[in-house]
Amino acid sequence: MSSFGARLISLAGIAVLATPAVAVAHPGHELPPSSDFQKVTLDDFPGEPIALAVLPDRRVLHTARSGEVRIHEPSTGRNVLAAKIPVYLHDEEGVQGVAIDPDFPHNNWVYLYYSPVLNTPVDDPATPAVNEGDAPSEGTAADFAPFKGVMRLSRFKLSGNTLRLNTEQKIIEVATDRGMCCHVGGKIDFDRSGNLFLSTGDDTNPFFSSGFAPLDERANRNPAFDAQRTAGNTNDLRGKLLRIKAGRNGGYTVPRGNLFRPGTPKTRPEIYAMGLRNPFRFTLSPTSDTVYLADYSPDARTADPARGPAGHGRWMAIDRPANYGWPYCVAPDMPYVDYDFATGVSGAPFDCAAPVNDSPHNTGLRRLPPVEKAEIIYSYGVSSAWPELGTGGIGPMGGPAYRYDARSRSPFKWPASFDGLPLFAEWTRDYVKAFHLDRRNQVTQIDPVLPEIVFDNPMDLEFGPDGALYVLEYGDGYFSENPDAQLARIDYVRGNRTPIPRASANPGNGQAPLTVQFSSAGTVDPDGDPLRYAWDFDADGRVDSTAPNPVHTYTVNGNYRPVLKVTDSTGRSASAEVILPVGTAAPQVTFVTPVAGQPFAFGQTVNYEVTVGDDAPVDCARVTVTYILGHDQHGHPLSTSSGCTGSITTFVDAGHAGADNLTAVFVASYTDTGTPPQTGSATVVLTPTA
Repeated sequence: MSSFGARLISLAGIAVLATPAVAVAHPGHELPPSSDFQKVTLDDFPGEPIALAVLPDRRVLHTARSGEVRIHEPSTGRNVLAAKIPVYLHDEEGVQGVAIDPDFPHNNWVYLYYSPVLNTPVDDPATPAVNEGDAPSEGTAADFAPFKGVMRLSRFKLSGNTLRLNTEQKIIEVATDRGMCCHVGGKIDFDRSGNLFLSTGDDTNPFFSSGFAPLDERANRNPAFDAQRTAGNTNDLRGKLLRIKAGRNGGYTVPRGNLFRPGTPKTRPEIYAMGLRNPFRFTLSPTSDTVYLADYSPDARTADPARGPAGHGRWMAIDRPANYGWPYCVAPDMPYVDYDFATGVSGAPFDCAAPVNDSPHNTGLRRLPPVEKAEIIYSYGVSSAWPELGTGGIGPMGGPAYRYDARSRSPFKWPASFDGLPLFAEWTRDYVKAFHLDRRNQVTQIDPVLPEIVFDNPMDLEFGPDGALYVLEYGDGYFSENPDAQLARIDYVRGNRTPIPRASANPGNGQAPLTVQFSSAGTVDPDGDPLRYAWDFDADGRVDSTAPNPVHTYTVNGNYRPVLKVTDSTGRSASAEVILPVGTAAPQVTFVTPVAGQPFAFGQTVNYEVTVGDDAPVDCARVTVTYILGHDQHGHPLSTSSGCTGSITTFVDAGHAGADNLTAVFVASYTDTGTPPQTGSATVVLTPTA
């Protein structure tokens, strides 16, 4: 995760940055307390959750990075696999954004931003000492060429609960440099005129820049270490907010009013805003088309007069095209320093009023638009302007703005006190806030949103047509389906609450024929209402039993997701699922080496050995081991190797080596060839030495 993932008018300006001003307290608005709301789990097994989109009938599309697109169906409680999209997976690539067409009730178009497989090199398990899937850090253009790829925005027809991959219409492709981390994710949204907005990351490796701006211009260096080629390049679609109009049969046109007029030399007319690092989440105001966008920060914990300011997350209300400065400036008064990576010598701070891109990797204009200031800028410590944001890591997510509908009869809709307030989620700090804006879109007040309700690494948020807030949570962990990952709905309670179901199965696996005792033990209704039970043993949408604790025999092997739906006397319902593999057992994956807590130094090559226990012959070529940089509860996957043995070189970054907020995470995974196939995984976390 994704990460998820330049400046200074004067050197004295950095010193001022390091000296916090007196904190300004902002009085809280009277929003309803958390006790007036209820969080209802919709899917406890969402894969590695990335994005969601709520359909007009309250079904919920949600994606997993590895290619799965699922649909939560509230009428039955099922979570149906709508499609499995073949994707290229290395570091953060995979399925990213999902959205539905503004005219979805009539055309059924679903938009997805994903990484097509192409012919990009992958690791060969027969050569454990070499990882062919990692792009070289140094070399020539010919060495880097095989790793040129794209992120693709396409749309597909949704028929029932099936996303028909054969209906794909390609809309736009964004270049990427593959085989190296980071920042490829994209969010999709539409304005009131049907224009499509897409956010793109800077596709730049940040880990050799000491937490400051990656401006490495050395001739033999992989261009992926220079964000000037993307975010600071007027002729490149990366590190941008794009605004286009999807064509009737695919493709797109460019509406009027973007940052550069069509035909302007060395520019791309699709660009609406530029100078963005990792604008992972944004949304549009439903009443004004203002874009509420959050941008991830680089990682320096403190300012350095020779390099620039510390890392700062940003939130902006974009009401006109603009340049937001990356990789030259955080804000008009917060420039980075022009640092020479070849000599290690610092030059002058960049001029944020008239930034110049003189990188040899730049294909666009040399002189860039002046830097626009974000409405919210905050760092790791207490913000002098906005102490309400707290302290900790920096993981800003631009959330939705609520529009209250007095005519709606939905029992779940949020109250009018939230009307017009854009939400802001902090991925590393596990909270959601509400921003109050004046007529100039300046933030005047920040309020906590349901502080007693858990938001466990909130990944994506959207208000549904029922006025409830839908939340996709990543949970604590790295690039897998974490135990706390889920899709949930948060309702405003009017009268009765929704029942809370629990479902279990005994035994939890085995060969067919398999007789299973199901149990609803632990199911409760907060109001004490009588409950009706509906079990769907094979998740086909039909009720198989209305007993609280039924027995069922599975006669055919398969990976089943039996569903228990419970309904109270007022008609409120919720569901719970059981993951039930019938057939071959799941493989048991174990790391022989490295071991948990093993010390290491960044830059060290770590040898690994993985064992797999299975009830079928083990094919080591099917073992994958991913190295992830763990950082402030999230991680950046940097390399993936294949085979039961091999080696992975951890990255070198003098600005981070030994920092207490970093770890090295190794995740091994194996999918067998049983009927049906089963997957097992193991994770070890290493400890960096000082």
